[in-house]
Amino acid sequence: MIVLALDTAGTGCFAAVYDGGRDVVLAQAGADIGRGHAEQLMGFIDAALVDSGKTLADIDRIAVTIGPGSFTGIRVGVAAARGFALALSIPAVGVSTLAVLAQVARLTYPGKGVFAVMDAKRDEIYGQMFDASGAACAEPEAYKIEEARSLAAGFDGVVFGSARDLLLGGDVGADTPRYMADIGIVARLGAVADPALGKPAPLYLRGPDAKPQLGFAVARA
Repeated sequence: MIVLALDTAGTGCFAAVYDGGRDVVLAQAGADIGRGHAEQLMGFIDAALVDSGKTLADIDRIAVTIGPGSFTGIRVGVAAARGFALALSIPAVGVSTLAVLAQVARLTYPGKGVFAVMDAKRDEIYGQMFDASGAACAEPEAYKIEEARSLAAGFDGVVFGSARDLLLGGDVGADTPRYMADIGIVARLGAVADPALGKPAPLYLRGPDAKPQLGFAVARA
């Protein structure tokens, strides 16, 4: 199975071509761009395809990160994945960014459960617990920091992700990774995901930061 993996859920914008039969990432392209995912994603997809020696006709499945993460970036990636799937008549599957974090942690700390945590700003974190096999123990949630700190303190496993220092304090081992985005893991998780679960859809754990201004609507004639 050849998988085209996309990740636009954070400040990075990445694409990769993965050969599931050989468990090899054939090529990847992307950068930490901050903004502008819609403008740059297609260029990174083209670059990954060219470097891999594959074309869109060779792709058997699309995998895309669905969040939590950047509201706009998630929409861009999911829309692209669903568009490619429709045009190519192939499945598209969604991969949670928290599941990606958990898998990175499991590779670093095998045999341990993982509390995957992301800094959501506004005194909140996104988090989800996974057991040592990688199976989710609960649904992903947006937690207030104090609640998440209590959960992290009592968790028998690894707390891993960009919110780790917020929960455990800064002096917790400078050599321990806090976050690692790996498009190859997105591809691998996408290759084993069940397409029967349906089309990928954004995983939003709270509403967008931008809200319409009330009281300034202009009545239509």
